[in-house]
Amino acid sequence: MSLPSDMLAIEIAAPGGPEVLTPVRRPVPRPGAGEILIRLTAAGVNRPDALQRAGNYAPPPDASDLPGLECAGHVAAVGPGASRWKEGDAVCALLPGGGYAEYAVTPAAHALPVPAGLSLLQAAALPETFFTVWSNVFMRAGLKAGERFLVHGGSSGIGTTAIQLARLFGARVFATAGTPDKCIACEDLGAERAVNYRKEDYVAVLREATGGQGIDVSLNMVGGDYIARDLRLLAEDGRLVMIAFLQGAKMELNLASAMMRRLTITGSTLRPQSVAAKAAIAAELEEKVWPLIAAGRLGPVMDETFPLSEAARAHARMESSAHIGKIVLAV
Repeated sequence: MSLPSDMLAIEIAAPGGPEVLTPVRRPVPRPGAGEILIRLTAAGVNRPDALQRAGNYAPPPDASDLPGLECAGHVAAVGPGASRWKEGDAVCALLPGGGYAEYAVTPAAHALPVPAGLSLLQAAALPETFFTVWSNVFMRAGLKAGERFLVHGGSSGIGTTAIQLARLFGARVFATAGTPDKCIACEDLGAERAVNYRKEDYVAVLREATGGQGIDVSLNMVGGDYIARDLRLLAEDGRLVMIAFLQGAKMELNLASAMMRRLTITGSTLRPQSVAAKAAIAAELEEKVWPLIAAGRLGPVMDETFPLSEAARAHARMESSAHIGKIVLAV
């Protein structure tokens, strides 16, 4: 395939608000050993993109400085050793960065086939959330059928993914969200009870909803005082999984009760993990989750699509917290 010398990309002109996202021309990257180059059709928009734009989430030293952690499109070039893929293959992929562009490079092992029945726009909304939820909720926290699962921000991209996956794998699912419409959306996806955190004390509501037993696994992206509140809500041998700290990462905790009830506090960030670690997540997703997507049993909840050149509007939409599900850029 003949590649152009340059491409449209969206760069962060300086740390700041959505307005600092600036269309530019950049050289088209070339894949190295074990990598593929993807001609993007769409890119997902995620909270880490906004954190990077604000100057609070620097990319790894070997990653593109462009935002964008997931995409879908067609393989445009294959580097040495990336033998699974060939030019023209339709893929969706987790990216180390660089997704807000017409072309992006990623390790071949971080790409997955587009599930049957999904458009490329829908497929671009899969990798970041599915990798995050699967690795934290199932691989790290070991959620099992019959356990009680709570996800905060249930109407977000992470939340809508977590609700569907936990329900399909046999857990009792609960969620928090900030409006009646968002709570309804969570329950429509399979949450047994969605709590409007602006109106109700989710700890009291869910303790009652579980017959006093509490929650086995909580997926928490809020931080702040939600950490202590989740710990109070956890059942014996419960697991608190932290993936973000929208309300801060620091607070004072008395861990004596956690010791007595054998609680686990864990969590992870996806981007800094090794190529091999993310490849292992991809392999499990392809084996255990991709067939469920192809069968129509779950999929991305889509909010709004913006042209790549209007990435600033997409970020404004995300930071308004009015969205339900995933925001995508059409390239």
